[in-house]
Amino acid sequence: MSARLALWYVVLGTAFGWVLSRSGAGDYGVVQRMFLFEGFQMYGLLGVGVLTIMIGLWILKRVGRTAAGEPIAIRPKAVNAGNLVGGGLFGIGWSMTGMCPGPVFVNIGEGKVYALFAFAGAVAGTWLVGRFRPWLANRLGLPH
Repeated sequence: MSARLALWYVVLGTAFGWVLSRSGAGDYGVVQRMFLFEGFQMYGLLGVGVLTIMIGLWILKRVGRTAAGEPIAIRPKAVNAGNLVGGGLFGIGWSMTGMCPGPVFVNIGEGKVYALFAFAGAVAGTWLVGRFRPWLANRLGLPH
């Protein structure tokens, strides 16, 4: 990877983190109100994110190349039981901690020590999935 491309990723990642922080996506109370259907700020944020991705993918498909100059290849993902199990575990973790992967780093950057536990849980969960991948693949019909 070129230094220019790496710098571009750092700039975009920093901007994304700033938006997450300022929008409330890294705030435990905002996320909990979403899951309890008491606040709808996060639903609006998620909707703007989906719309932004739709527009971005439309542009990328028309251009035909990624920012790195590689050809675009977007293939549908297979649906299997692992999607439901993984999505359920992701949702439970998000609801309990108030953080999905992006806001974990936002909260760490904001100095919130409890985010280190969420980060450790995400790393442990990733390691466990990798460690037991063959076993999970056979039982959940995951691609090999």
